[in-house]
Amino acid sequence: MTESVLIDIEKLRVGMFIQLSVNWIRHPFATNSFRITTIEQIQTLREAGIQSVRYVPSKSVVMEEDARPDQELPGLGGNDGLDNALPVAPQHGNAEVIDRHAVPLDRCFARYHEATLTYDRLAGSVLAQPLHAREQAEGLVQSCVQELLGQEPCAIRLLTCCADDSMAAHAVNVMILSLLLGRVLGQDTQDLQRVGLAALLHDIGKVELPPYIAQPGAPLVASDLRRYQAHVGESVAMGQRMGLPSDVLIAIAHHHEFADGSGYPLRLVEDDLSNEGQILALVNSYDRLCNPLQGQPALTPHEAVSQLYAQQRGRYNSAILGAFIRMMGVYPPGSLVQLVDGRYALVVRVDALHPLRPRVQVYDEEKPELELDLVLHPQLGIHRSLRPSQLPPQALRALAPQERMCYYFEPARNTSDPTKGQE
Repeated sequence: MTESVLIDIEKLRVGMFIQLSVNWIRHPFATNSFRITTIEQIQTLREAGIQSVRYVPSKSVVMEEDARPDQELPGLGGNDGLDNALPVAPQHGNAEVIDRHAVPLDRCFARYHEATLTYDRLAGSVLAQPLHAREQAEGLVQSCVQELLGQEPCAIRLLTCCADDSMAAHAVNVMILSLLLGRVLGQDTQDLQRVGLAALLHDIGKVELPPYIAQPGAPLVASDLRRYQAHVGESVAMGQRMGLPSDVLIAIAHHHEFADGSGYPLRLVEDDLSNEGQILALVNSYDRLCNPLQGQPALTPHEAVSQLYAQQRGRYNSAILGAFIRMMGVYPPGSLVQLVDGRYALVVRVDALHPLRPRVQVYDEEKPELELDLVLHPQLGIHRSLRPSQLPPQALRALAPQERMCYYFEPARNTSDPTKGQE
């Protein structure tokens, strides 16, 4: 059993691994156990009114003399103590560079959590107050578009925890990835608002379906499958009651249609499909490959992208599919990989500037939860993608791939970064 020590919040330092005993609703972090990586995280804990935490020395990366719980720690203003809080690089050939680029994971999780709660609220009120539900949806999409357009460029981040409600998680996933793809395709603010609204509300008709049909579960019998597929028309009808614009309704109507005519409910072909509808159909398919319904096996993100390209490319507009693959990278967040030095890792962050060098969480017995940005490690790289069954059990438990793949966006590494171009 891992030993921990109860310490006062004022003794926290960057690099400490901590355990919170409060309910997760009281804080915006993805989990109750994590390593402090920024001073802002400590301030967030203070603002949440948390007085003490449990400190786990064996999982921490602060210098021992700076982290004794019986010692007053230096102040946390400015960069005080940050250098001493950085971990010592493990030796794997060349010494590994420490990534000093702060990743605002707590903000990503807080924004994702806020989005899923908004979806839950609007889905709960849409039958009685459709116009109010529309206002909530438009407000959420507008805030996401403004945030997205304020960041140049963006990275896609895997979240280690997400909403229990799979309908909300799926809706927000599809909205986030559709907005990112729309931006890659050069859509303007109005276009992004439309595609984001359609993506968020594409399954809104499912609120009237029985849970065993609408939610993940066993394969459906033929009659229930037909009932499930009818959610497309019910979503459009619900959108009409909400007063959604016609182009948003059309995109919702197309979210299960494919360019080769193999989709439903109308078996339309590419010339009949709107641009927003094709974006939505592609992203919806990707998320359902990773987070399936009705008894299908879940694919890793790498497998899902590979299947879309190798086996299903005829279903999608080639330009939209190509842009999506470039955006997600060869190893999308959530992919399990083996590095060239033999270590196992989980891809947690990808940006289009460095598609072959994502940020990864490495399985390292000496340094649990070690994350490396491969942009900063030219001697490292990814050797191959793996299925969960190909990892040793202890590595699989440590990396703990998620039951659901949940994504948000954050600022990518600055384009002036001196490591740019080291692909």
